[in-house]
Amino acid sequence: MRNEKVWSWVNKLLVFARNKNCIFTINNLMGEQIHLLGISGSLRKGSYNTYLLQTAIQLVPEGVSMETFNIGELPLYNADKDIPAATERPAIVQQFRELVAKADGLVICSPEYNYGIPGGLKNAIDWASRGKDAPLIKKPVAIMGATIGLWGTVRMQLDFHHIFLYLDMRPVYKPEVLIAQAQNKFNDKGELTDATSRDLVKQKLEALVRSLKSEA
Repeated sequence: MRNEKVWSWVNKLLVFARNKNCIFTINNLMGEQIHLLGISGSLRKGSYNTYLLQTAIQLVPEGVSMETFNIGELPLYNADKDIPAATERPAIVQQFRELVAKADGLVICSPEYNYGIPGGLKNAIDWASRGKDAPLIKKPVAIMGATIGLWGTVRMQLDFHHIFLYLDMRPVYKPEVLIAQAQNKFNDKGELTDATSRDLVKQKLEALVRSLKSEA
């Protein structure tokens, strides 16, 4: 069982390190396995991107763990409810920020809405990008997407670039996971059955892990 006092100290050290442009992660410090946080940009039941995220969990390399967070639980961003205007953030927001901070890297699987990032996902980014202790700063990340259309979420993924740039995040761009005509590549149980797509997801996760190890 993790000692919460120790983890609190490690969190503070991590924030200090980010401010000093140092690159290392909590799990590296504690000598534990690599831990990832997965986020689906879709809130609907039966989402192909939530299914894609579940596939990613199945395909993580050995020595890597992944948990997920439902961004649908987050309130709309309101600066009046954020620090410094408020003395503390909403509890669910604080929980989300702590999960992002503890994760060595992020895996985001998202659809494309109106040629860009879905509103719910952008809302989560806004909550995790504010303040000097913003947990997204310098965070390694891998983006994937699935759609019933032909473009495979390419414009949504491009839309993320300026966010990565502003927050000095560490995106893994290759290989690109752009799953088009998703209705033909997932079965009725939500399992990704297309062998090429599964291999690309596996390669993407391996690239993210290599990136994390190279920065450790």
